[in-house]
Amino acid sequence: MTSEDCIIVKAPSSKSLSHRALIAGALSEGTTVVLDPLDSNDINRTMDCLTTMGAQFSIDGTATTVTGMHEGPRGGEKEPAVLEMRDSGTTCRLITALAGAGRGLFRVQGTPRMHDRPIGALTGALESQGVKVTFSDKPGYPPVTLEADGFRGKNMDISLEESSQYLSGLLLAAPLADETTIINVVGRKAVSWPYVALTLNVMEDFRIKFEVQTLHDGKWKKVDWRKVEKVVPGEIRFKVEPSRFDREEYRVEGDWSNGSYFLAAGAVGNKPVKIEGLSTKSLQGDIAIMYILKAMGAKIESDAHSVTVYPSKLHGVEVDMSKCPDLVPTVAVAAAFADSPTTITNVAHLRIKECDRLEASAAEVMRAGGKAEITEDSITIIPAPLKKGERIVFSTYDDHRLAMCTAIFALAGIESVPEEPGCVAKSFPGFWDEWAIITKGNGC
Repeated sequence: MTSEDCIIVKAPSSKSLSHRALIAGALSEGTTVVLDPLDSNDINRTMDCLTTMGAQFSIDGTATTVTGMHEGPRGGEKEPAVLEMRDSGTTCRLITALAGAGRGLFRVQGTPRMHDRPIGALTGALESQGVKVTFSDKPGYPPVTLEADGFRGKNMDISLEESSQYLSGLLLAAPLADETTIINVVGRKAVSWPYVALTLNVMEDFRIKFEVQTLHDGKWKKVDWRKVEKVVPGEIRFKVEPSRFDREEYRVEGDWSNGSYFLAAGAVGNKPVKIEGLSTKSLQGDIAIMYILKAMGAKIESDAHSVTVYPSKLHGVEVDMSKCPDLVPTVAVAAAFADSPTTITNVAHLRIKECDRLEASAAEVMRAGGKAEITEDSITIIPAPLKKGERIVFSTYDDHRLAMCTAIFALAGIESVPEEPGCVAKSFPGFWDEWAIITKGNGC
């Protein structure tokens, strides 16, 4: 295959790793140069909150120099330091945990949708560390004011039924505690473990001392966190020693979440698509898109730094996507091109994302001509003739992932028009420029 035979695009930098690297740099003693962090609204939210708490940022091209907080996160003395999350759920959960490990008054607030997204499991864990929590409106939801005087350490419990970001936030904050912290996972189930692995990877890269322990015959034993594939509440815990983040330079890898739209385009379009900047050795959970598309029948080739997907006849699959929920809208749209039904399970936590992504994904597939059925924690896509030749305005729900995934319907011969194209700035401001390369290459 020559370069003329396929469409070539570049994956943006990982949003998840950009959040974590910038936070780690902000918690360091000196300066850290973060190379290739994602430039997006969500990342800007995190940087603004870290600045409010005492960090400094200097941007020079693709390098961001972070000057760490002098004595950890600092809030207000008489009036709360306002941590404005807008609609960034990742920022909200990670930064709220950091504020709890800081000192002073902090107010966590955001958009009306953010105020409908739960945070009570996280603030409950913070209360066990002596943080005074005051909700402004609904208990368990932002806006919330925290009065903090540093983490005590010792034991705290956290449920991951709603989000793994609660644990990631506590892990990033725990090194600031006065003594060793043990974080126990409780509840009925745990979702999105790969995102926790990303957090641990960044902590290791920044020289934080920690252990992951699992229960064996009634005794806790240290395990290699890289080999943990499933989190069983009550049978895993995290031991974090007081330590300081420390790294001179950190490079952010490409984003499998935002690369997923181009991977799907390669499978359902009429020309192969090569996505550069994706590492097949990545710990990102959304690398699962490669294996899901393969299971559906897509022909995929890869090397150390790129992935190429070829036009393929897709078949329906049944797949548990609890570990990679951000891919569900992409897979739902790709499934509408298949020749048999696809069922995606264990994704109830999608209902508390930027929108109810189960309802939204179903609605937009049906708008394009497909059929969809949903339950409390699953969605089934039943292929039907798509509306080739029609102009369809797809609802975007102020949700970047819905805007980007519905663009794929252009490859069915639909004139796909996003209701709010600008909402992609949340995670991928350059998406439409890259997508134009896809549609032009496919003759759309």
